[in-house]
Amino acid sequence: MTDRGGSVLVLTNRYDVTTDVVLRKLAARRVPVVRFDPGVDPYAGASLSAGYGRVGQRGTLRTESRELDLTEVRSVWVRRPSPYEGPAELPGQERRFAAEQSFWGTGGILGSLPGAHYVNHPWDNRAAEHKPAQLAAAFRCGFRVPGTLITSDPGEAREFVAGQPGGAVYKPLWNTPYRVDGSPYSVWVREVRAEEVTDEVALCPHLFQARVDKAFDVRLTAVGDRLFGARLDSPDLDWRRRQHLMRCTPVDVPEAVTRSATLYLDDLRLVYAAFDFAVTENGSWYFLECNPNGQWAWQPDDITDAIAEALTDQLQRGPAL
Repeated sequence: MTDRGGSVLVLTNRYDVTTDVVLRKLAARRVPVVRFDPGVDPYAGASLSAGYGRVGQRGTLRTESRELDLTEVRSVWVRRPSPYEGPAELPGQERRFAAEQSFWGTGGILGSLPGAHYVNHPWDNRAAEHKPAQLAAAFRCGFRVPGTLITSDPGEAREFVAGQPGGAVYKPLWNTPYRVDGSPYSVWVREVRAEEVTDEVALCPHLFQARVDKAFDVRLTAVGDRLFGARLDSPDLDWRRRQHLMRCTPVDVPEAVTRSATLYLDDLRLVYAAFDFAVTENGSWYFLECNPNGQWAWQPDDITDAIAEALTDQLQRGPAL
């Protein structure tokens, strides 16, 4: 692989151990790396500046251990940066102001680095996180998509659920942090009956979907044109609920799914994505969702290592000529 020089900028939080898997590989290839958490590090001594004028964009990122010329960034890996929340010591209004200035300022600089290769670009990540956008893109790209209704109309929701001969499920549109009696609580995908749909559906949009009579699930991780399929056998409708009971093994990816996945990445301008499918006994793959920044290091060692190698190749390569 041709090394075009420059540093890899990794945007993530300090507790993200998944990043370390790739950073070790970059270090072995002698690729310089700067790790930065834009939501936290500026309040702990780091600084970011950018200038714009007749000579174009210039800028410098300074952390506790590095100084980085922003014109020399070959790739940006947007992993798991902390949210822009502002300095904790500021009162509410001032903290919100600082947080929004950081989002638009710091985030704007980091999303506009000249010539950098993004995995993925933060603005493309955000656009691709919307489930309605995912479903629309999946349909355009040729995936099988279960019948789905997103609505805040209780009557339409009951009618849809009652009309699914194989049953229906409810899933949240976003994994909002939720607590019950002070303890963290997760809202999992669950089966739902028409009589369970209450008028409280009117309070916000809800996603209802035809239940797929699946034989197993698949997590398909895409890095550029390289796909890594993992079959997930779980006793639960939502395999994430009790991952310790799930069995994960490699699985071949049908050509039709490969073609659609490639189209999907191009459609939403993604380099990396984590697709979830439900697969029936007759081998039909149904698209459920696609996380543009999904976790991947929980898979068996051989799959995890292959994904890490593919990501390392992307980051080392930098932008296409």
